Amino acid sequence: MEIAQQAKMSNDETVDDTSSRGMPGRKAAPLRLEEFLPYRLNVLASLSSHALSRIYAKRYSIGVPEWRVLVTLGQFGAMTGKQIGAHSHMHKTKVSRAVALLEKRKLLSRRSNNADLREAFLSLTPDGRAVYEELAPVAIDFAKRMAEVINPADRAAFDRALEALTRRSAELSAEASKEK
Repeated sequence: MEIAQQAKMSNDETVDDTSSRGMPGRKAAPLRLEEFLPYRLNVLASLSSHALSRIYAKRYSIGVPEWRVLVTLGQFGAMTGKQIGAHSHMHKTKVSRAVALLEKRKLLSRRSNNADLREAFLSLTPDGRAVYEELAPVAIDFAKRMAEVINPADRAAFDRALEALTRRSAELSAEASKEK
C-alpha cells in the first residue's frame, strides 16, 4: 500500500501492512518511526558516525567524543571545554572525559585561565596536531565518499535543506527550553 494512501486512512481502519511491519491486520499507525524525520536523521548520524569512527578508532584508539574534541581544537586552536561543548554539541561530562583521555595520551595540553581559574585553555600538543593533520584528509575523503551518492545537481539544495533543518531544530530546542 502506498504511503500516501496509508496517511489518508483513519486510525480505526485496519490495513494489510505486510511490507513494513510483517504483521497483517494491524491498525494504521499515526506515527511510523521509519518515516519520522528526527528518527531518520538520527539513524543517518549514527550510521555515518559509526562508520567514520571505525577508521579513527582503529588507527588512534579514540572514540567519537575524543575525535570531536581533537578536530575542534585542530580547527580553532585554544578553547575552553565549555566552548568545545557548545561547538560540538556535546554535554560537558563527555567533553571532560574526552579531554582527560586526550590529555593522558599527551595529545592535548591545558593552560590555566588567569581571568577565571575554574576554566582552562585547551590546545593540541605537537603529537595531537600530527594526529589531526593525519586524520583531516581521511575524514574529508570519507565525507566525499558519503556525498557521492547525491546527484551533483542536488548538492546545493541538500546543503540548504541541512542548514534550514539545523536552524529550525535549534529554534525548536530553544522554545522547548523556555517552556520548562
